[in-house]
Amino acid sequence: MSYVSKPIRKRDAMSLVTGKPVYTGDLCPAGALQVCLLRSPHAHALVESVDKTAALRVPGVVAIYTWEDVPQSRFTTAGQTWPEPSPYDRLILDRRLRCVGDPVAIIAAETEESAQKARQLLKVTYQVLEPLLDFTKALDNPIIVHPEENFRALCDVGTDAARNLCSQEEMTVGDVEGELAQSEVVLERVYHTRANSQAMMETFRTYSYIDEYGRLNVVSSTQVPFHVRRILGNALEMSRRDIRIVKPRIGGGFGAKQSVVSEIFPAFVTKMTGRPAYICYTRQETFTNGSPRHEMEMRVRIGADRDGTIRVIDLFALSNAGAYGDHGPTTIGLVGHKALSLYGTLKAARFGCQVVYTNTMGAGAYRGYGATQGIFAVEAAVNELAAQLGMDPCLLREKNMVRQGQIMATYYNEPCNSCALDRCMEQAKKMMNWEEKYPRKVLENGHIRSVGVAMAMQGSGISGVDIGSVEIRLNDDGFYTLLVGCTDMGTGCDTILSQMAADCLECDLDRIAVRGVDTDQSPYDTGSYASSTTYITGMAVVRTCQELREKILAMGAKMIGVPVEQAEFDGRRVFVPGGKEISLAEIGSASFEGHNHCLSSCISHSSPISPPPFMVGMAEIDLDPETGVVQVVDYAAAVDCGTVVNTNLARVQTEGGIAQGIGMALYEEVNHTPKGRLINDSFLQYKIPSRLDLGTIRVEFESSYEPSGPFGAKSIGELVINTPAPAILGAILNATGKAFHTLPVKPEDVAMALLEDKK
Repeated sequence: MSYVSKPIRKRDAMSLVTGKPVYTGDLCPAGALQVCLLRSPHAHALVESVDKTAALRVPGVVAIYTWEDVPQSRFTTAGQTWPEPSPYDRLILDRRLRCVGDPVAIIAAETEESAQKARQLLKVTYQVLEPLLDFTKALDNPIIVHPEENFRALCDVGTDAARNLCSQEEMTVGDVEGELAQSEVVLERVYHTRANSQAMMETFRTYSYIDEYGRLNVVSSTQVPFHVRRILGNALEMSRRDIRIVKPRIGGGFGAKQSVVSEIFPAFVTKMTGRPAYICYTRQETFTNGSPRHEMEMRVRIGADRDGTIRVIDLFALSNAGAYGDHGPTTIGLVGHKALSLYGTLKAARFGCQVVYTNTMGAGAYRGYGATQGIFAVEAAVNELAAQLGMDPCLLREKNMVRQGQIMATYYNEPCNSCALDRCMEQAKKMMNWEEKYPRKVLENGHIRSVGVAMAMQGSGISGVDIGSVEIRLNDDGFYTLLVGCTDMGTGCDTILSQMAADCLECDLDRIAVRGVDTDQSPYDTGSYASSTTYITGMAVVRTCQELREKILAMGAKMIGVPVEQAEFDGRRVFVPGGKEISLAEIGSASFEGHNHCLSSCISHSSPISPPPFMVGMAEIDLDPETGVVQVVDYAAAVDCGTVVNTNLARVQTEGGIAQGIGMALYEEVNHTPKGRLINDSFLQYKIPSRLDLGTIRVEFESSYEPSGPFGAKSIGELVINTPAPAILGAILNATGKAFHTLPVKPEDVAMALLEDKK
């Protein structure tokens, strides 16, 4: 192969580093109305009245809309395949405000300054209600977050709004209680993960306009263009045929842009006024009313024998949906199905969960999508089990890990057809020099060096649901146009898919012209989420190229006057060995010039399975027992993502995910005041790790071959965030003998725990 498994530079790299206008904000036309939102100062309230009189007198103000002006059809903003599992529990503007920052009014003006001045002059009378802020007390609470009569759920996910229940689920394999009773050691722990912000560089932003055909055009930084079209149709009570979505380059998403956060407001303004409209969320708005990771509390019970055989794991998760149920029913499933399936020796397993509503900011999708929380809880518990057994946590995992050829009962009974998890463990131990460093050593300055380990798995798309479609056209002069519906959000999927196409068609990479997403022109794709693009859309590329090759061969053979069975195609020409030939450029030009037979193929692909990629991560930390400060010194990661399609992009994906996981473990948390206002609403309060906080990050790949994937590839995007938190807490456990159960672990937590020992 000329391109697959090579470190190819991203197709748009030079445009990005030279500052070309490629993002939504760069492309907004001059003269667009500037849109801003008046947001609720209360966590729970009813709007009694909005006085617009003074605000409408501000020069340049064009319109102000309140809950009385918008459609009354409820919808979800979660970008998921229809019928959406997330309940329909939102309005564009609602009289009932369910969290601080809920939109009260939409202001549209000629300038941003006019819009903001008008916002300040709006006079709102609120009936302030008591908020429900503690998600552990939400179920059957007398405060009901969604009492509205037109609340509805399209899918049976156990929703009961009267109980503040967004969804619930239970899965059992084997006799859980019986295996726990027979286990020689039973460990039970409760773990708590906070909400986390995706903190992507580009905030939410969208512009909209009416085109010459009278259709609503929406240009937005989104991961899910085709889902945006459907959601806007639902919210605006419009036919989808009248809506077009265009996705320019995205400045990061990490799942935040799998929800329709900003698109509805300028689209509504354009629909009402007929004028172009633009909204750009401030960083504060992105923090306070984005779509962060779900806060969760997880109870883990593990039963094992004293020789380290893990017999049973029982996991229950409680998730805080916040004010709205976007992604609530789907995120929670990954907590159990991905975490429990890491262990192939289990004789029994159980996973139960509930997702509840509160009056905090609505949560959404974030890289790892529930698996991150579940793997943290299970892997942290396994590290505690190893300490209780006096056993090396690597050996404990080697004894129990899932292996190739097994049926994963807790992973929808899917077969484990490709798995290098055992080799990942061996490689990570070598990289970390584990045998020498485990469990800890004390330095001359009194600091403690220690190491910790964790395993992880994810998936490759959503089995039986995700669809990737690709169209490839042969053009005159013999180059190709690759049309895709998936969304490159900085991951480089446009480059990766071009690499696959170039190898399938045996051509130079620069002969593949790839285009971004336009719902009027691109073939349908469910979008870039669930680690689906390389695996699902990549296989669509392979199949489409195979079909196009057959068409090229057939036309070339006809043009040189030979039976197709005698001809061959080598990417440059169709020929008979030792005989006639015709170049690809001639075939392409002829298909445009008189033969009336343009050569193009379009194929959709879905998969009945979702092959998991695997990873082992090891953290070495430096812990100061006087201050409690924990510094990650070294992080070693060994990853099995099948065939690595682009080694550069896979490496930076892994490094970036590890950095985010370190932030989750030691720094990042979303906190509210007792009245429900977000405290961490800027980068001054919301701490993400800088390069100085990350130590050395080293990545190696232990490739397996996934038979159902393109070139044997699996996904990598979400997997890589899942090991840092349990590995770092495992290192803290080995350093101090103290197990921490709530993220993030801050210096004061460590220092106070060690101080208790001294007392």
